[in-house]
Amino acid sequence: MTMTRAYRTAITTHIDGKPYVYGYDLTKLAGEASFAKSIYLIVKGEMPDKNAEAMFEAILTIAIDHGVEPASVVAARNIYSGGSPVQAAVAGGILAFGEYHGGAIEGAMETFKTYCPPAGLGVKKLVEDFSKAGKRVLGFGHRIYEVDPRTQRLIELARKYGFYGKYVKFTKEVEEELAKGGKKLPLNIDGIIAVLLLEMDFNPKVGKGIFIIARVPGLVAHVVEEALREKPVRRLSEEDVEYDGPRPRK
Repeated sequence: MTMTRAYRTAITTHIDGKPYVYGYDLTKLAGEASFAKSIYLIVKGEMPDKNAEAMFEAILTIAIDHGVEPASVVAARNIYSGGSPVQAAVAGGILAFGEYHGGAIEGAMETFKTYCPPAGLGVKKLVEDFSKAGKRVLGFGHRIYEVDPRTQRLIELARKYGFYGKYVKFTKEVEEELAKGGKKLPLNIDGIIAVLLLEMDFNPKVGKGIFIIARVPGLVAHVVEEALREKPVRRLSEEDVEYDGPRPRK
């Protein structure tokens, strides 16, 4: 009777005292492959060509940070200011990623795969279905931007590197259809990353992970800055809080 091992993996192993990822010797990749290329390999299981590597690197670079205001950064800095170590603060920042902040990529990829022609149901059906369900279409809308400059840059690069395909075109049509409702909902960073990952034939399950990989360096930078520049512990002042509960009682 064959015993079942506790874990199975096709990702990594050790052969003759060396670490391998999907059959590639890591000691040889070091110094030869870019970090973006190595990330592509380990999450997709194959090496990118030059254009895919450049497109993937652009995605990681443009998502590396977006200011001190997002929930993930606020969470990370506050956790560190309370006396927690760097790894706890960064992990806390990652836990702040959700449907409205960095967590929409997987859902957007699934949606676009379902509705994108020729096999899908089409633009109008997508907008109609989400409208009837009272849900927003993942990957569209931004609190700051009417046009997301990060999206525009990635679209430019998609044209340059040969990834301006059916999914990118489909989401641009969705953007136009949504605008007919009277409110401009631009294709945002989650949406453009979702479609570009689809153009590169990534599984939707990697979507959230790609954003996490891209944003962790930014979280580390903010936590270190908190450590070097700020005093513990962060606390809102009374002027920052409006109390609307009961008055003092007997």
